[in-house]
Amino acid sequence: MTAPLRTDAAPIPTGVPGLDEILVGGYATNRAHLIEGRPGSGKTTLGLQFLLEGRELGETCLYITLSESRRELLSVASRHGWSLDGIEIFELVPPELSFDPKQQQSLVYSSDLELGETVRMAMAEIERVKPTRVVFDSLSEIRLLSQGSLRYRRQVLALKSYFLLNDATVLMLDDLTSDHDDLNLHSISHAVIRLDQVVPAYGSERRRVTVTKMRGTAFRGGYHDLIIERGGLRIFPRLKAAHHHRNFELDVIPSGVAGLDKILGGGLTRGTSTLIVGPSGAGKSTLALSHLWESLQRGEPALIISFDETTGILLQRAKGVGYDLSPHIDTGRLKIEQIDPADVSPGEFSGRVRAAVEERGTRLVVIDSLTGYLNAMPEQPFVVLQMHELLTYLNQQGVVTILILSQHGMVGQMVSPVDLTYLSDSVVMLRFFEANGRIRRALSVLKRRTGSHEDTIREFRIDHRGLRVGLPLEKFRGVLTGVPTFDGESATLLDDREVEYNGEL
Repeated sequence: MTAPLRTDAAPIPTGVPGLDEILVGGYATNRAHLIEGRPGSGKTTLGLQFLLEGRELGETCLYITLSESRRELLSVASRHGWSLDGIEIFELVPPELSFDPKQQQSLVYSSDLELGETVRMAMAEIERVKPTRVVFDSLSEIRLLSQGSLRYRRQVLALKSYFLLNDATVLMLDDLTSDHDDLNLHSISHAVIRLDQVVPAYGSERRRVTVTKMRGTAFRGGYHDLIIERGGLRIFPRLKAAHHHRNFELDVIPSGVAGLDKILGGGLTRGTSTLIVGPSGAGKSTLALSHLWESLQRGEPALIISFDETTGILLQRAKGVGYDLSPHIDTGRLKIEQIDPADVSPGEFSGRVRAAVEERGTRLVVIDSLTGYLNAMPEQPFVVLQMHELLTYLNQQGVVTILILSQHGMVGQMVSPVDLTYLSDSVVMLRFFEANGRIRRALSVLKRRTGSHEDTIREFRIDHRGLRVGLPLEKFRGVLTGVPTFDGESATLLDDREVEYNGEL
């Protein structure tokens, strides 16, 4: 009996995290899907996850293989921690390669058969098992036996029609071993999903998936990053901020440092992003830690994405300025993600941030810093677009986001590796200046979209007592030109004799 019309082509789970979101529910029931990609792109793993998901749902599953033996499939499954018990495997390989006499009847050497006989044997196995989910691996063998595109198309079309008559949802794998991309199957397939693998000049390989066709479905197009880890494929759908929004109060979040809150107009507004920019060593990370610490003290979950420092160094440095983060890590309130930028794709990066927000309820995110991440991107022109989507998503979730960007140089003219100021709701600039034979730090707020802020330039200092912000430097000039100088008197500067440090002097 055929499936009822109301369930025909209804979406079913793919078994691959992230792929259901891209396909708007999953594969279409009783339809043939073409999965194409070069060897090593993850087609076999994707197919096994499809069958494992069906087994969990109580469905009958069949894997027809013309390219890999049962032994090889079991080895792949064991490396992912899977058991293929309950999944039928029909292999077309030389019988002398099998030492299991029970399997002799299902072992056939495909190169010794006529093409039609090979297809008929696959159909006979489908008739015997009566599966609801089928993986056919791979079409390359059928292409070689066909020795012509017309015959190849006819045989695949016959297989597809037979699958449909038997109410089976099918994945047909194609490793694209022909000299050129064969589009013969695109027109007869309900969906076409392509897996790609790119090796950058430096760092690990980057894998991605794109859906080029899915009849009757408003699937999410474009490239989506994926990784292969123990447990299978994991796909990170390309972030579309317009699909994610929730209501929240636009309240102001203070930093706990009175002088800093004053120059910021009270603090940072929830649902906004703040860019802290300045030379290396100017105090950008410590400035971000002051807001992070205050958020943790209020009991709000927070996330630090660290590209430049190890977790141990970060905790030690924070403790040196009075912020002991270890207890908050132990309670799970704070999570530190240490990331190697050469091994993480933009999609995986966004996926980690999104998981922290949606699964842990993170309310403050610190990205420290973007410089190393930007330098490691193989497609740097698109980094700004990716960051725009991520920041818009975080803003619509009511998250306070702090971005740290190091500028090239220590003193004099500063150059940023990329301009993110137009993406940020607030911009805080840090600079070094020299006065009375000492190197000092200056702070100024250049932009704040959600309210007023001071237009002054203040000195600030970092020591074992934390962050201290001084009075406006009225005789300070040249900070925006990149060559700041100070013509004031030393009495207006911070020194070691002051005892009041967590407020206005």
